[in-house]
Amino acid sequence: MTKRLNFFATSPQGMAILLEQENYLRAQFDELFPLNMALWELVKLRVSQINQCAYCVDMHNKDAIHLGESAERLYGLSVWEEMPFYTEVEKCALGWSELLTLGQTVSDQTYQDAVETLGEQGLTHLTLAVNAINSWNRLSKAFKPEVGSYTVS
Repeated sequence: MTKRLNFFATSPQGMAILLEQENYLRAQFDELFPLNMALWELVKLRVSQINQCAYCVDMHNKDAIHLGESAERLYGLSVWEEMPFYTEVEKCALGWSELLTLGQTVSDQTYQDAVETLGEQGLTHLTLAVNAINSWNRLSKAFKPEVGSYTVS
């Protein structure tokens, strides 16, 4: 397999912008009800599953476990709609994340339900988070960092 470039080394300023966005989003998910860090990791993991980004799936599973996420919720995430392990807020966020990641149209009803469940700020921050993880997934799929090399810090 051809070794691919280290995108952090070749574009440190670009990566700094993405990392600054991550820090901003972390603060929002840490402080803005009904968003929380566990939900952020679930969203990042689910989007990474949809995008089939092996590096990111590995990373976000590790981060979710580090946050205390249960095995049932992690292995059930790919079929979250059929599992009883998720709250209404989580279901709303996961559904929204899937629609955006798959490039599907958001109906007026889905939008209204999301605003009612997450609030205007919450929905905006969730949308930014989905955009961010999709960006990270595309970088990782293009440059293929070594799966398994991520460790929780």
